[in-house]
Amino acid sequence: MTKKHTARAIMLQGTGSDVGKTVLAAGLCRLASRRGLSVRPFKPQNMSNNAAVAATPLADGTGGEIGRAQWLQALACGVPSSVDMNPVLLKPQSETGSQIIVHGKVWGAAKGRDYQKLKPQLLGAVMESFHRLSQEADLVIVEGAGSPAEINLRDGDIANMGFATAADVPVILVGDIDRGGVIASLVGTHTILPQEDRRMVRGYLINKFRGDVSLFDEGLQQITNFTGWKSYGVVPWLEAIRNLPAEDSVALEKQIEGAGEGAVVAVPVLSRISNFDDLDPLKLQPGVRVQFVRPGDLWPRDARLVVLPGSKSTIADLNQFRALGWDREVLNHVERGGHVVGICGGYQMLGRVVRDPEGVEGLETEAQGLGLLDVETVLIPQKTVCNRMARDAQTGVALDGYEIHMGRTHGPACDNPMIHLDGTPDGAVSANSHVQGCYLHGLFTTDRWRVSFLRSMGINAPDFDYRQTVQAALDEVANQLEAVVDPAIFEVGDNA
Repeated sequence: MTKKHTARAIMLQGTGSDVGKTVLAAGLCRLASRRGLSVRPFKPQNMSNNAAVAATPLADGTGGEIGRAQWLQALACGVPSSVDMNPVLLKPQSETGSQIIVHGKVWGAAKGRDYQKLKPQLLGAVMESFHRLSQEADLVIVEGAGSPAEINLRDGDIANMGFATAADVPVILVGDIDRGGVIASLVGTHTILPQEDRRMVRGYLINKFRGDVSLFDEGLQQITNFTGWKSYGVVPWLEAIRNLPAEDSVALEKQIEGAGEGAVVAVPVLSRISNFDDLDPLKLQPGVRVQFVRPGDLWPRDARLVVLPGSKSTIADLNQFRALGWDREVLNHVERGGHVVGICGGYQMLGRVVRDPEGVEGLETEAQGLGLLDVETVLIPQKTVCNRMARDAQTGVALDGYEIHMGRTHGPACDNPMIHLDGTPDGAVSANSHVQGCYLHGLFTTDRWRVSFLRSMGINAPDFDYRQTVQAALDEVANQLEAVVDPAIFEVGDNA
């Protein structure tokens, strides 16, 4: 566990959650790779229902899950994603707490207090992945989770200082000036950290600054006076992040809706929403305005399309859906001639019933679906995790995406599938083609299919290259970091 790694490494930790560590790590990954370094991202422990299937298969040939953020950071590095980039992934779900994914596979489930006792068992898996990445790269950029200032969670920690001290990786602390109190956040973190942890911090970054940065010169000096830590730069508010996938539900709450004029696409925000990055191409698509519908919001009666996204707990979200009266809103939408697409858990909700005989999701074993597709779903413990090449069943347009689900869906409507996965029918389409669903995440990232699909319902959707937009956003973030971040940051972790 104490084996000396061969690559330099630096770790970004935050004074709190959602301070921008993920985007900064991605931008630094892109910047370092442009300088000719072989770079790998690493997050010891992530908590998110926005998962991806790693590009590198597991030893048994199956797919492995990682946080979507590490998939994005691998893209920034220009390398295939692997489960080693996020060895421990926690996926919150109802009743049973969080599902625990280790090295891409389901390891177990636990509630919060029980997981605190399990964490020390997972440090070995974390270090194993870190050492593998270190042996194949010049630089590893590590992202922490939450904040090291949560000293009540320090015992057994594997996400922040517990990892940093075990792996001897120096830390750069990130403070968010946009939320206010950044000086107190940084100085306060310095004050309450135990000496062993404090010695790991080499300096700090100020993130999300708006306005004249020279006005904060005195603030930087005061932080350094109090802490002795070096400032590695003040990062401005990065407008390009709106074109990058959001990491988790905290970010979802702050997501802007599609801007400008366009046909309304309504998206009900479920309590256990998962893989909501499926919506990102629609948010950026010209001619479309995505409108998130949250509890208490009025339903947009002018919506052309309703998208039901994935869910980590389909039965619990179905029950909430009905309690909010959203089932009637969707039925009224269809009666007015509107269209509906369900992806993964959203597809399961469109059927007649969802059954959970083995208690995969919790104590409730059955829920009535919306009845818009003549199918039913049975949840099973075995999880399907794989990248997919697919084709639209009607047009033959090639699609690529991934599957992550724990259910099997069947019924008469499956005789009219939405897509084919490796030649096998998947999903279902209603008789009038206004309601359809499938298990393929990433459906809307295929530009040709997305534009054609929107145009088929009368939406004026011009051609738009989504993947290139993401790449351009990563480049823009890297450009801005290059202008303001001390390049010595890449030397902090020099272990030579």
